[in-house]
Amino acid sequence: MRTPEVAERALGAILPAARQPKPPGGKVLARLRDFELPRGLTLNPVAPGSEAEVQPLAQAGEGHEMSVAAAVEARAAAAKAEEVGQLYADAAQGLNAAAEPNADQAGPGARADPAMESMVETAPGFEAGPGELTPPVAGSPQWRSLGPTMMPNGQTYGSSRTTVSGRVSCIAVDPGNGNHLLCGSAGGGVWESFDNGANWAPRTDFAPTLTVGALAFARSAPATVYCGTGEGNFYASLGAGVLKSINGGTTWTLVAGAPFVGRGFFDLAVDPANANHLLAASNGGLHESSDGGVTWTMRRNVVTWSLAIQPSGGATAEVLAACSDGVFRSINGGTTWAAVALPGAPASWRRLAVSMVRSDSRVAYAWGSGGGAGRLYRRDASGVWTAAATLPAGINITQDWYDWCLQAAPDRDNQVYIGAVDNYRGDLSGTTWTWTALSAKTSGDSIHPDQHAFALHPTDANVLFAGNDGGLFRSPNRGLNWTHLNNGMVITEIEYLAQDFGSVRMILGGTQDNGSIRYTGSPVWEHAQDGDGGDCGINRANPQTCFHTFFNMGMERSTTGGGFGSWGWIGPNVPAGYVNLFYPPVECNNDTVAMAGSSVYISRNRGTSFADQALPASQLTTAMHAPTPDRLYAGMSGGRIFRFDWSGAVWTRTELTSPRAASISDIHVESGSPNRLWVTLRTLGGGRVYSSADGGTSWTDRSAGLPLLPINAVCTDPGDANRVWVAADLGVFQSLNGGANWTAFSNGLPNVLVADLIFHPHARVLRAGTRNRGVWEIPVDGWMTVPICGTQFTGSLAPNASGRWFTFNWPATWHVVWTVMPTNVLPGAPAVTLRTQVERASSEFVTYWLNVTNLTASTVQFEGRFAILSKY
Repeated sequence: MRTPEVAERALGAILPAARQPKPPGGKVLARLRDFELPRGLTLNPVAPGSEAEVQPLAQAGEGHEMSVAAAVEARAAAAKAEEVGQLYADAAQGLNAAAEPNADQAGPGARADPAMESMVETAPGFEAGPGELTPPVAGSPQWRSLGPTMMPNGQTYGSSRTTVSGRVSCIAVDPGNGNHLLCGSAGGGVWESFDNGANWAPRTDFAPTLTVGALAFARSAPATVYCGTGEGNFYASLGAGVLKSINGGTTWTLVAGAPFVGRGFFDLAVDPANANHLLAASNGGLHESSDGGVTWTMRRNVVTWSLAIQPSGGATAEVLAACSDGVFRSINGGTTWAAVALPGAPASWRRLAVSMVRSDSRVAYAWGSGGGAGRLYRRDASGVWTAAATLPAGINITQDWYDWCLQAAPDRDNQVYIGAVDNYRGDLSGTTWTWTALSAKTSGDSIHPDQHAFALHPTDANVLFAGNDGGLFRSPNRGLNWTHLNNGMVITEIEYLAQDFGSVRMILGGTQDNGSIRYTGSPVWEHAQDGDGGDCGINRANPQTCFHTFFNMGMERSTTGGGFGSWGWIGPNVPAGYVNLFYPPVECNNDTVAMAGSSVYISRNRGTSFADQALPASQLTTAMHAPTPDRLYAGMSGGRIFRFDWSGAVWTRTELTSPRAASISDIHVESGSPNRLWVTLRTLGGGRVYSSADGGTSWTDRSAGLPLLPINAVCTDPGDANRVWVAADLGVFQSLNGGANWTAFSNGLPNVLVADLIFHPHARVLRAGTRNRGVWEIPVDGWMTVPICGTQFTGSLAPNASGRWFTFNWPATWHVVWTVMPTNVLPGAPAVTLRTQVERASSEFVTYWLNVTNLTASTVQFEGRFAILSKY
């Protein structure tokens, strides 16, 4: 298990308020900071507390000035963002060069999974070009998706539940075909549907980045589509530029890196009259392109969130832009801009969006948050802006920098949709606004909260699409009813994984804002518990006992396998002011379970009681590993490592040598070799993978040959101590010689951030939890193509006698058949019969009882033979 990172909001009244304190700015802000700070990334400038929240960047061409120091600082931040983004793009290119692993990695009998072969042949992916990723190739082990293809029983803030998938950042509807949809996932790429969202296919799995912030069709040429990479709300640092499709979104090409490498998109607007003229809104400013996105000119050097362009388009089209310093207007297609005076506007904005009415673009709306309040403005047909006198009762704007969207109704100048944590529809009559709750209802259809995007149908004004942290939803009647469109859109953001070692069909996962989920063999995963899904664990000796967390300290336990409704709170209940990661690490080995922050809480009775083990002052636990029930390792945010050993009466603490002063992401001890340790660190560059052969007294840097990206998790092969796997912010890598050399082990795996790794030693599959592409697995030796056959024992039976043999420690995951074969010739009639019985001797192993009867009047010699048909 690797270190947890903070996640976003828990939903509903899951725990007493004392157990779920929320930080200022919402839980997602804590999660963002835990993502960026260990990596040394520049704090997202749209997040509360960053300078850009109250002080915009330099503004080009309008007489605004910055101090020299501020200008230097802004340029340095921009340079760092570009440098970081380029590191990720270079890592993607490196994976392309290693698309086909070396033959010696495949192992005996390795072959490509036929299902993956079919997918590669029939589903167009990223269009290859210099430095671009290509789909996987056959001939070596390939990763395959385990889903979730969707998660029924997902959570809402309303009275009903819904089916969810993962975080949607943007939506685009083909202006020439309302059944043709494109959906952008925050970290899961672009998805395409031709049947109104009933089925989906991923289209950018092998693009330079899977982070998506904006999508836009060209209305005058719908086959042309643009994609702005880097999700402005969260994954802004991972942006790689602008992608373009000329076949409606099925295949894509990177047309521009600069100036968007390391930047995050919020919006794209294509001139309705000119498919080559477009505007880009990002955390790097407001840019314009006149050559189909190849080259760009900065028009405003401020964070820009939203764009609205006059439906007629053209060189003199009006454009509105929502920027960190207010609403701006252009009357020449976006080349020059002037400020719009909004009555009673705050001194600064935390978030702002704009939208024009399609049927009458003289009417427009601006929806913003500033000065501690939400603010809606409407421009009437005469050009006068007026503030709405009322907003929806109870509207939640605490995560305004993250949850924010706006859409004017296409056919009515007095109707508008606004989104924050939840969605509302406003209807204006005279000067009175009437508000209707759309996403969290006391009766009827509710959808997941945390709203990010709206979209309209090209011809049916009643149809509304909404994208949020739970996925994509469609309303046929202006938000009154909803249908989920999440079937087959595998975009769940997995934070943590735990598995049953006695089954290949039991996995627990913690997810961003979609609770804890459970895999039982179907690609449709079960919703196991509400809230955010934190770290989790499964008791190896008794897998019916499971643990999951929400956020902050404390966990729940199930003693019946982790199904929905089976969980109960067990603590540890920490004192007020206790310091921990927003998602504290959890570790479980048999009856020992631990959770840690500024100290380490350890239970030896499955969480019935916890003992608080002190750490030195100012320490924060970021990773743990329990190789046995009597030993626990804890890694700190500053690189220190502590070992806790059970003496039979108390836990004793020993500090190990630190490999490096940086945040530890994972600790692993090789099976059967208690002094062979592995540690990974979540930082850009420098040592990020270390091994120790002496129990942590000394360390060897094993990072050479890996991309300069943070490393999130490490696993070793219990059957081969020199075989090691690590998960990076892009891809999985393998060493066959104890870390001396590394090669990419990502064939078929999307170009995605890999957050967690677990290895199933009996099924011989490595599993990866990814940020917005769900869970994947790979048979590390290849799938079995022929049975493994052998003779387990020999025996002899007297005439007409019966005997019983047993053979033990066979993994319960294996599919084994048995037979007995006489070795002395006795023609004329059957010689022996066999009855096989199976004992489940432990949670992981079975014993086979073989009852053999001699059917003849002669002594029979025989062999007990087996055939392993599958280890999975």
